[in-house]
Amino acid sequence: MYYSDKTETLRAVFGAHDVSIETHRAIVDGRVFPIVNDVIICLDESQWPPALRTSLGVKSREPVQEGFAEDIQYTFGQEWKTFPSVRPEHEPSFRAYFDLIDLRELAEARLCDLGCGMGRWSYFASSYCREIILVDFSDAIFIARENLRDRPNALFFMADVSHLPFAKDFADLIFCLGVLHHLPTPALQEVVALRDYAKQLLVYLYYAVDSQPVYFQVLLALVTPVRLLLARIRSERVRYALAATITLFVYQPLIGLGALLRRLGLQTPVPLYEGYHGKSFQIVLQDAYDRFFTRIEQRVSRKDVLALDRHFSRVTVSEKLPYWHFLCVR
Repeated sequence: MYYSDKTETLRAVFGAHDVSIETHRAIVDGRVFPIVNDVIICLDESQWPPALRTSLGVKSREPVQEGFAEDIQYTFGQEWKTFPSVRPEHEPSFRAYFDLIDLRELAEARLCDLGCGMGRWSYFASSYCREIILVDFSDAIFIARENLRDRPNALFFMADVSHLPFAKDFADLIFCLGVLHHLPTPALQEVVALRDYAKQLLVYLYYAVDSQPVYFQVLLALVTPVRLLLARIRSERVRYALAATITLFVYQPLIGLGALLRRLGLQTPVPLYEGYHGKSFQIVLQDAYDRFFTRIEQRVSRKDVLALDRHFSRVTVSEKLPYWHFLCVR
Protein backbone atom coordinates (compact mmCIF):
# COMPACT_ATOMS: atom_id res chain seq x y z
CA MET A 1 0.00 0.00 0.00
CA TYR A 2 1.57 3.27 -1.16
CA TYR A 3 0.63 5.30 1.93
CA SER A 4 1.47 2.70 4.59
CA ASP A 5 4.76 4.47 5.37
CA LYS A 6 3.30 7.97 4.99
CA THR A 7 0.83 8.12 7.87
CA GLU A 8 2.86 10.72 9.79
CA THR A 9 2.83 12.98 6.75
CA LEU A 10 -0.91 12.44 6.32
CA ARG A 11 -1.50 13.36 9.97
CA ALA A 12 0.39 16.60 9.43
CA VAL A 13 -1.35 17.40 6.15
CA PHE A 14 -4.85 16.76 7.50
CA GLY A 15 -4.09 18.05 11.00
CA ALA A 16 -5.42 14.73 12.28
CA HIS A 17 -4.85 12.73 15.45
CA ASP A 18 -5.37 9.33 13.88
CA VAL A 19 -4.75 8.10 10.33
CA SER A 20 -5.00 4.50 9.23
CA ILE A 21 -4.46 3.12 5.74
CA GLU A 22 -6.36 0.19 4.30
CA THR A 23 -6.13 -1.29 0.82
CA HIS A 24 -8.61 1.06 -0.81
CA ARG A 25 -9.22 3.77 1.74
CA ALA A 26 -7.69 6.17 4.22
CA ILE A 27 -9.44 6.73 7.54
CA VAL A 28 -8.66 10.16 8.98
CA ASP A 29 -10.11 10.80 12.46
CA GLY A 30 -13.01 8.57 11.51
CA ARG A 31 -13.61 10.15 8.12
CA VAL A 32 -13.22 7.75 5.19
CA PHE A 33 -11.50 8.77 1.94
CA PRO A 34 -11.39 6.29 -0.95
CA ILE A 35 -7.99 5.56 -2.48
CA VAL A 36 -7.95 4.88 -6.22
CA ASN A 37 -4.65 4.18 -7.99
CA ASP A 38 -2.78 5.75 -5.06
CA VAL A 39 -4.89 8.93 -5.22
CA ILE A 40 -6.75 9.89 -2.03
CA ILE A 41 -10.22 11.09 -3.03
CA CYS A 42 -11.21 14.14 -0.98
CA LEU A 43 -13.87 15.54 -3.30
CA ASP A 44 -17.50 15.47 -2.24
CA GLU A 45 -19.16 12.52 -3.95
CA SER A 46 -21.39 14.88 -5.97
CA GLN A 47 -18.22 16.29 -7.57
CA TRP A 48 -16.70 12.99 -8.67
CA PRO A 49 -15.98 12.89 -12.42
CA PRO A 50 -17.73 10.12 -14.40
CA ALA A 51 -14.71 7.82 -14.73
CA LEU A 52 -14.18 7.87 -10.96
CA ARG A 53 -17.84 7.17 -10.30
CA THR A 54 -17.66 4.17 -12.60
CA SER A 55 -14.45 2.95 -10.95
CA LEU A 56 -16.05 3.10 -7.50
CA GLY A 57 -19.36 1.62 -8.69
CA VAL A 58 -21.44 4.68 -7.85
CA LYS A 59 -24.50 5.04 -10.08
CA SER A 60 -26.74 7.64 -8.44
CA ARG A 61 -25.60 11.23 -8.24
CA GLU A 62 -26.58 14.15 -6.06
CA PRO A 63 -26.74 17.66 -7.57
CA VAL A 64 -23.34 19.32 -7.86
CA GLN A 65 -22.73 21.91 -5.18
CA GLU A 66 -23.16 25.56 -6.12
CA GLY A 67 -19.93 27.22 -7.20
CA PHE A 68 -18.39 24.03 -8.57
CA ALA A 69 -17.48 24.40 -12.26
CA GLU A 70 -18.12 20.92 -13.63
CA ASP A 71 -17.23 21.97 -17.18
CA ILE A 72 -13.82 23.21 -16.03
CA GLN A 73 -13.21 19.90 -14.29
CA TYR A 74 -14.09 18.10 -17.52
CA THR A 75 -11.93 20.37 -19.70
CA PHE A 76 -8.75 19.98 -17.70
CA GLY A 77 -9.26 16.28 -17.20
CA GLN A 78 -9.52 15.90 -20.96
CA GLU A 79 -6.63 18.27 -21.67
CA TRP A 80 -4.14 16.24 -19.69
CA LYS A 81 -5.43 12.97 -21.10
CA THR A 82 -4.73 14.44 -24.53
CA PHE A 83 -1.30 15.84 -23.52
CA PRO A 84 -0.12 13.48 -20.76
CA SER A 85 3.65 13.54 -21.15
CA VAL A 86 6.23 15.49 -19.18
CA ARG A 87 8.72 16.75 -21.78
CA PRO A 88 12.31 17.95 -21.30
CA GLU A 89 11.32 21.40 -22.58
CA HIS A 90 8.96 21.75 -19.61
CA GLU A 91 12.00 22.22 -17.36
CA PRO A 92 12.93 25.72 -18.64
CA SER A 93 9.31 26.75 -18.04
CA PHE A 94 9.49 25.31 -14.52
CA ARG A 95 12.61 27.38 -13.82
CA ALA A 96 10.95 30.49 -15.25
CA TYR A 97 8.04 30.12 -12.83
CA PHE A 98 10.40 29.48 -9.91
CA ASP A 99 12.72 32.43 -10.52
CA LEU A 100 11.49 33.99 -7.26
CA ILE A 101 12.36 30.86 -5.25
CA ASP A 102 15.79 29.67 -4.16
CA LEU A 103 15.45 25.97 -4.97
CA ARG A 104 18.47 25.17 -2.79
CA GLU A 105 16.45 26.15 0.29
CA LEU A 106 13.70 23.59 -0.31
CA ALA A 107 15.57 20.45 0.75
CA GLU A 108 13.60 20.03 4.00
CA ALA A 109 10.39 21.62 2.77
CA ARG A 110 6.96 20.18 2.07
CA LEU A 111 5.61 21.67 -1.15
CA CYS A 112 2.11 21.60 -2.55
CA ASP A 113 1.29 21.76 -6.26
CA LEU A 114 -2.26 23.08 -6.20
CA GLY A 115 -4.10 22.34 -9.44
CA CYS A 116 -1.25 20.12 -10.55
CA GLY A 117 -2.75 18.89 -13.83
CA MET A 118 -0.59 16.04 -15.11
CA GLY A 119 2.21 16.96 -12.70
CA ARG A 120 4.67 18.63 -15.07
CA TRP A 121 5.86 21.18 -12.47
CA SER A 122 5.87 18.68 -9.60
CA TYR A 123 7.99 16.35 -11.69
CA PHE A 124 10.85 18.84 -11.46
CA ALA A 125 10.04 20.38 -8.06
CA SER A 126 10.00 16.95 -6.38
CA SER A 127 13.75 16.66 -6.92
CA TYR A 128 14.39 19.65 -4.63
CA CYS A 129 12.09 19.02 -1.66
CA ARG A 130 11.48 16.54 1.15
CA GLU A 131 7.82 15.95 0.24
CA ILE A 132 5.38 17.19 -2.35
CA ILE A 133 1.58 17.19 -2.22
CA LEU A 134 -0.18 17.10 -5.59
CA VAL A 135 -3.80 18.26 -5.73
CA ASP A 136 -6.22 18.39 -8.65
CA PHE A 137 -9.99 18.12 -8.93
CA SER A 138 -10.00 16.40 -12.31
CA ASP A 139 -8.96 13.03 -13.75
CA ALA A 140 -5.59 14.66 -14.45
CA ILE A 141 -4.48 13.67 -10.94
CA PHE A 142 -4.28 10.04 -12.08
CA ILE A 143 -2.00 11.05 -14.95
CA ALA A 144 0.15 12.97 -12.45
CA ARG A 145 0.41 9.79 -10.40
CA GLU A 146 1.80 7.94 -13.40
CA ASN A 147 4.21 10.73 -14.28
CA LEU A 148 5.64 10.73 -10.75
CA ARG A 149 5.64 6.96 -10.36
CA ASP A 150 9.34 7.03 -9.44
CA ARG A 151 9.00 9.82 -6.84
CA PRO A 152 8.31 8.22 -3.42
CA ASN A 153 8.14 11.66 -1.78
CA ALA A 154 4.93 12.53 -3.67
CA LEU A 155 1.38 12.25 -2.28
CA PHE A 156 -1.71 12.58 -4.48
CA PHE A 157 -5.13 14.04 -3.67
CA MET A 158 -8.25 14.64 -5.73
CA ALA A 159 -9.64 17.74 -4.04
CA ASP A 160 -11.21 21.12 -4.74
CA VAL A 161 -8.64 23.94 -4.43
CA SER A 162 -11.37 26.19 -3.05
CA HIS A 163 -12.32 23.74 -0.28
CA LEU A 164 -9.15 22.04 0.83
CA PRO A 165 -9.51 19.49 3.66
CA PHE A 166 -6.01 20.24 4.94
CA ALA A 167 -4.62 21.79 8.10
CA LYS A 168 -3.28 25.29 8.61
CA ASP A 169 0.36 25.49 7.47
CA PHE A 170 0.27 21.95 6.07
CA ALA A 171 2.87 23.06 3.49
CA ASP A 172 5.93 25.30 3.55
CA LEU A 173 5.29 26.50 0.01
CA ILE A 174 2.21 26.25 -2.19
CA PHE A 175 2.59 26.83 -5.88
CA CYS A 176 -0.54 27.33 -7.93
CA LEU A 177 0.33 28.03 -11.55
CA GLY A 178 -2.33 28.82 -14.12
CA VAL A 179 -5.23 27.58 -12.01
CA LEU A 180 -7.11 30.21 -10.01
CA HIS A 181 -8.05 32.30 -13.05
CA HIS A 182 -10.22 29.38 -14.22
CA LEU A 183 -12.35 29.27 -11.07
CA PRO A 184 -15.87 30.74 -10.86
CA THR A 185 -14.77 32.86 -7.88
CA PRO A 186 -12.45 35.90 -8.00
CA ALA A 187 -8.88 34.69 -8.49
CA LEU A 188 -7.25 37.21 -6.17
CA GLN A 189 -9.78 36.40 -3.48
CA GLU A 190 -8.72 32.77 -3.77
CA VAL A 191 -5.07 33.78 -3.35
CA VAL A 192 -5.94 35.45 -0.05
CA ALA A 193 -7.90 32.37 1.05
CA LEU A 194 -4.79 30.21 0.60
CA ARG A 195 -2.62 32.21 2.98
CA ASP A 196 -3.54 30.04 5.98
CA TYR A 197 -2.21 26.90 4.32
CA ALA A 198 1.41 27.97 3.77
CA LYS A 199 3.71 30.86 4.60
CA GLN A 200 4.66 31.29 0.95
CA LEU A 201 2.46 31.18 -2.14
CA LEU A 202 3.85 31.13 -5.67
CA VAL A 203 1.03 31.99 -8.06
CA TYR A 204 0.59 32.55 -11.77
CA LEU A 205 -2.49 34.35 -13.11
CA TYR A 206 -3.20 35.45 -16.66
CA TYR A 207 -2.24 39.07 -17.12
CA ALA A 208 -4.57 41.74 -18.45
CA VAL A 209 -2.05 42.59 -21.22
CA ASP A 210 -1.54 45.75 -19.17
CA SER A 211 2.13 45.94 -20.11
CA GLN A 212 1.47 45.68 -23.86
CA PRO A 213 0.32 47.98 -26.70
CA VAL A 214 -3.40 48.56 -27.20
CA TYR A 215 -3.61 46.17 -30.16
CA PHE A 216 -2.97 43.29 -27.75
CA GLN A 217 -6.18 44.28 -25.95
CA VAL A 218 -8.07 44.47 -29.24
CA LEU A 219 -6.91 40.98 -30.19
CA LEU A 220 -7.91 39.66 -26.76
CA ALA A 221 -11.37 41.19 -27.16
CA LEU A 222 -11.76 39.44 -30.52
CA VAL A 223 -10.56 36.09 -29.22
CA THR A 224 -12.78 36.00 -26.12
CA PRO A 225 -16.15 35.31 -27.86
CA VAL A 226 -14.46 32.65 -29.99
CA ARG A 227 -13.17 30.95 -26.85
CA LEU A 228 -16.59 31.04 -25.21
CA LEU A 229 -18.09 29.40 -28.27
CA LEU A 230 -15.42 26.70 -28.60
CA ALA A 231 -15.61 25.87 -24.88
CA ARG A 232 -19.03 24.32 -25.51
CA ILE A 233 -17.55 21.60 -27.72
CA ARG A 234 -17.25 18.17 -26.08
CA SER A 235 -15.87 16.03 -28.92
CA GLU A 236 -12.18 15.42 -28.24
CA ARG A 237 -11.45 14.83 -31.90
CA VAL A 238 -13.00 18.17 -32.82
CA ARG A 239 -11.19 19.92 -29.98
CA TYR A 240 -7.84 18.53 -31.03
CA ALA A 241 -8.44 19.37 -34.69
CA LEU A 242 -9.44 22.93 -33.84
CA ALA A 243 -6.47 23.38 -31.50
CA ALA A 244 -4.14 22.18 -34.26
CA THR A 245 -5.80 24.55 -36.75
CA ILE A 246 -5.46 27.51 -34.38
CA THR A 247 -1.82 26.60 -33.75
CA LEU A 248 -1.04 26.38 -37.47
CA PHE A 249 -2.95 29.43 -38.67
CA VAL A 250 -2.88 31.82 -35.68
CA TYR A 251 -0.07 30.99 -33.26
CA GLN A 252 2.62 29.95 -35.73
CA PRO A 253 2.16 32.91 -38.13
CA LEU A 254 2.33 35.39 -35.23
CA ILE A 255 5.41 33.68 -33.81
CA GLY A 256 6.94 33.75 -37.28
CA LEU A 257 6.10 37.43 -37.72
CA GLY A 258 7.81 38.26 -34.43
CA ALA A 259 10.90 36.32 -35.49
CA LEU A 260 10.97 38.09 -38.88
CA LEU A 261 10.73 41.56 -37.32
CA ARG A 262 13.64 40.78 -35.02
CA ARG A 263 15.76 39.58 -37.92
CA LEU A 264 15.04 42.95 -39.50
CA GLY A 265 16.20 44.67 -36.33
CA LEU A 266 12.70 45.70 -35.20
CA GLN A 267 11.54 45.11 -31.61
CA THR A 268 7.85 45.74 -32.25
CA PRO A 269 5.84 43.61 -29.78
CA VAL A 270 3.92 40.82 -31.53
CA PRO A 271 1.21 38.85 -29.70
CA LEU A 272 2.30 35.32 -28.74
CA TYR A 273 5.89 35.76 -29.95
CA GLU A 274 7.46 36.53 -26.59
CA GLY A 275 5.90 33.55 -24.86
CA TYR A 276 6.23 30.94 -27.59
CA HIS A 277 9.27 31.56 -29.78
CA GLY A 278 11.64 28.63 -29.65
CA LYS A 279 9.01 26.23 -28.31
CA SER A 280 8.02 23.03 -30.07
CA PHE A 281 4.80 22.63 -32.02
CA GLN A 282 3.51 20.17 -29.38
CA ILE A 283 3.94 22.67 -26.54
CA VAL A 284 2.25 25.44 -28.52
CA LEU A 285 -0.56 23.05 -29.47
CA GLN A 286 -1.20 22.12 -25.85
CA ASP A 287 -1.33 25.77 -24.84
CA ALA A 288 -3.76 26.54 -27.68
CA TYR A 289 -5.99 23.73 -26.42
CA ASP A 290 -5.71 25.10 -22.88
CA ARG A 291 -6.52 28.61 -24.04
CA PHE A 292 -9.51 28.01 -26.31
CA PHE A 293 -11.57 25.34 -24.55
CA THR A 294 -11.96 26.91 -21.13
CA ARG A 295 -15.08 28.92 -20.39
CA ILE A 296 -13.75 30.85 -17.39
CA GLU A 297 -10.74 33.10 -17.85
CA GLN A 298 -9.92 35.87 -15.41
CA ARG A 299 -7.11 38.35 -16.04
CA VAL A 300 -5.36 40.63 -13.57
CA SER A 301 -3.07 43.62 -13.84
CA ARG A 302 0.23 44.07 -12.07
CA LYS A 303 -1.45 46.75 -9.96
CA ASP A 304 -4.14 44.26 -8.93
CA VAL A 305 -1.50 41.78 -7.82
CA LEU A 306 0.50 44.34 -5.85
CA ALA A 307 -2.69 45.33 -4.00
CA LEU A 308 -2.47 41.95 -2.28
CA ASP A 309 0.10 43.53 0.05
CA ARG A 310 -2.87 44.42 2.26
CA HIS A 311 -3.08 40.71 3.11
CA PHE A 312 0.58 39.66 3.04
CA SER A 313 3.79 41.01 4.51
CA ARG A 314 5.41 40.92 1.07
CA VAL A 315 4.25 40.52 -2.52
CA THR A 316 6.89 40.23 -5.24
CA VAL A 317 5.90 40.24 -8.90
CA SER A 318 8.41 38.81 -11.36
CA GLU A 319 9.26 41.09 -14.24
CA LYS A 320 9.95 38.06 -16.40
CA LEU A 321 7.66 35.75 -18.36
CA PRO A 322 5.11 34.39 -17.78
CA TYR A 323 3.10 37.47 -16.79
CA TRP A 324 2.07 37.66 -13.99
CA HIS A 325 3.68 35.19 -11.66
CA PHE A 326 4.32 36.38 -8.13
CA LEU A 327 5.33 35.34 -4.63
CA CYS A 328 3.24 36.16 -1.57
CA VAL A 329 4.82 35.85 1.89
CA ARG A 330 2.53 35.82 4.90
